[in-house]
Order: sequence, then structure tokens, then C-alpha cells
Amino acid sequence: MTAVIAKRFVQNPLLSPKDLKPSRAGLEIACLLNPGVFTFQNKTWLLIRVAERPQQKPGIISFPVLKAGGIEIIEIQENDPDLIATDPRVINYKGADYLTTLSHLRLVCSDDGIHFYQPEGYPLLQGEGEDEAFGIEDCRVVLIEDTYHLTFTAVSGHGVGVGMRTTKDWQTFEKQGMIIPPHNKDCAIFEERINGKYYALHRPSSVDLGGNYIWLAESPDGIHWGNHKCLIKTRKNNWDSKRVGAGAAPIKTAEGWLEIYHGANANHQYCLGAFLMDLNDPSKVIAQTDEPIMQPEADYELSGFFGHVVFTNGHLVNNDELTIYYGAADEFVCAAKFSIQDILAHLKYNHAT
Repeated sequence: MTAVIAKRFVQNPLLSPKDLKPSRAGLEIACLLNPGVFTFQNKTWLLIRVAERPQQKPGIISFPVLKAGGIEIIEIQENDPDLIATDPRVINYKGADYLTTLSHLRLVCSDDGIHFYQPEGYPLLQGEGEDEAFGIEDCRVVLIEDTYHLTFTAVSGHGVGVGMRTTKDWQTFEKQGMIIPPHNKDCAIFEERINGKYYALHRPSSVDLGGNYIWLAESPDGIHWGNHKCLIKTRKNNWDSKRVGAGAAPIKTAEGWLEIYHGANANHQYCLGAFLMDLNDPSKVIAQTDEPIMQPEADYELSGFFGHVVFTNGHLVNNDELTIYYGAADEFVCAAKFSIQDILAHLKYNHAT
């Protein structure tokens, strides 16, 4: 049962794979996912993760990989004994893992926050170099002073880590490299410095010891990160029992820094929750929601490329109104409105860690 009622846009899904064109001939868009969100030139912008693959042929699994000379298509017979293809997102072939799709980041904009189009003259953001050979995914965008900081998941055979690029005009970008090495993702930088330091939430992963928990890091320059501290852990037999991860940049409120996060259970159902950090010392978690503030309920959240998923890494704040743009069922881009005060009212202070 959700603690807060999300007011889903009646126009949902706002964007579907059919609404955008593939980046090149021979590829099709399999899904749109989890956009970063920002305002620029008085418009609402989404930086959408666009996942592409070759048009599939009967009896063959094919997928794209970035090489130095461009995109290479790999084809494998479905009955190949060296192929493990039980997950629609990842396959294993001869002991090596590959993604079934190749993701890039694409800009779309809107005058009303509902109807989006792809403007001319803005580049696609694609993987570059061997650490991004399987694509770049799930970008968070934060404006700090006059510079937009883009933190995204960089995927390759080396693992999954956090890459960063910065821009002032969305035309030219400065690569900052891999700022947190594998295995790590879900990196959201705070929108302002606290006591002269940059702060960020991130999610290292462990399969044998520990778990998929939300951590805090600090930095003198927003690029080099250290003094890491575990903040939020999974909760046994709860909606966030398997993994947790940060959404977008924390929201500054009078009560503290409010973070919307995702959690998943053992059945891979993804919901949204919230927690609150101290304004002057974000390493102190002072409250957390027990129940999700949003869970998959609509048809477009329950059925898609990977169903039973609501996942966000982008939002806009207008006084008490929080507009969350989110990925639904790993296929569609949707939006919902919340009251920030409503979310704050459902926090449980006696459960603070």
C-alpha cells in the first residue's frame, strides 16, 4: 500500500519508443528509460536513455556493441549451448556478459512539460571509449552555479561505473571520465555545496558481502570523491528488500534534504520512497518512509520491456509541487505530481538510521 498518492499525468505515457527515430539505419528503439530533467531556455528538457538493438530475426539473438570504428552487431543462434538468455536485459555468452541493447542519451524539450519533441542542432550523447563500450545510461542532471553536471552509468566489459560530463550550453561537453569506478551507479549530486563541499549519493554493489545500499560521498571540486559513508540499507521483507538507489538531486526543504529513491524487492518490483538528511550534515539520515510513495499500478507500469517498474532520476520543483518524470516498465517515459509537504508528512522519524 502506498503512503502518498501520486497524481499521474492523464497523458501518460508521455513518450513511447515509436515517438522517436533510431539513431542509425538497421537499429530499432526497444525502450525509453529514466530521463534526467532540467530547465533551459525557459523550457522543460528531458535527457532520455534510448535503448536500441538490431531488428530481431527468428532463431537469432543480435545486439550492438560500440567499437573504435563504430557500432558492431553481434549475432548468436538462440540454440547455441554457450548462450544464457533468460533475462531480456542481459545475456551471457561463453562466460561473458553483454547487454541486449545499446543505450545513448537524447535531448527532448517541451513548452508545457507534457508534449515533448526533439529539437534540431543538439547532439546525441553516446558512449565514448572502452569504459562506455556497452553504452551510457540513466543520467542525472544538476545545475551548480552556471554549469550542468551530468552523472550517468557507464557500461562496458570492465563493469558498471559512474561517468561524468559537464556543459554550459548543451552544445559542447567536457568529459570528466569515470568519477567512481565499478561497480557503482545511481549517482546524484546535491544542487549546492554544503560548508564548501560538494556532496553526492551513489550506489556501490556487492553480491557476496554487504548489499546494494545508498552511500554518501564528498568532494572539494565535484569530480574527485572520497570520505564515503553508507546511508540507506535494504530492509528485509519490505518493498525495498533487494536493492535501493538514489533518484535525482536531493530537494532542499526547511526540514532537511529530501531524497526520492527507488527500491526493489526479490521479485524485481521497483517502487519509489523517500528519506530526509540533515541540512548541514547530510551524512545524518533523520527520517525515512516505511511504505512506497509510488508503486507500479497503471497498465503502462505493469507491462512493458521489463514490467512492474517505476524508476526516476529526474524531477522539477515548483514551490510545494514536485513533478517526477519516470521510466515505466523499462519502456515508457511518464510523469506524476506530488506535494512535497505530503511526502514530508509521511516520513517516520523514529526509524532514522
